[in-house]
Amino acid sequence: MNTATALPAPTNDWALLFLRVTGSLVLMLVHGVPKVINFQAELGLIEDPFGLGPHLTLSLAIFAEVLCPLLIITGPFARLATLPVLAVMLVSLVFVHPEWSLGEGQFAWLLAIIFTTLLIAGPGRFSLGKRLSWQ
Repeated sequence: MNTATALPAPTNDWALLFLRVTGSLVLMLVHGVPKVINFQAELGLIEDPFGLGPHLTLSLAIFAEVLCPLLIITGPFARLATLPVLAVMLVSLVFVHPEWSLGEGQFAWLLAIIFTTLLIAGPGRFSLGKRLSWQ
């Protein structure tokens, strides 16, 4: 069997499942769900570095921090769904909080590492996307 086309070992699939689920849940519970629950209050707090307006900026953040993690957890379009998450992390680190030291921005950096790993590796075999015939 050609090792270049071989599927990852089952251990790798379990590791990717663990990374997808735990990373996405942490992002949703720490950032996404509080934004949804406190939407009106968050409108007054959200940074708007590109001048899109608080409603659109907050809606984009909720998309990246709630809907994309759900896609990542289930697996279909997992790689594509990491892109908005990474964009939010990049905007946060570069435009919203450029003064942060590595220590102050460590949570954002760790999330960026998790979701970049998933972008590179994909969801693994334990994903709904692997069951769909068109993927």
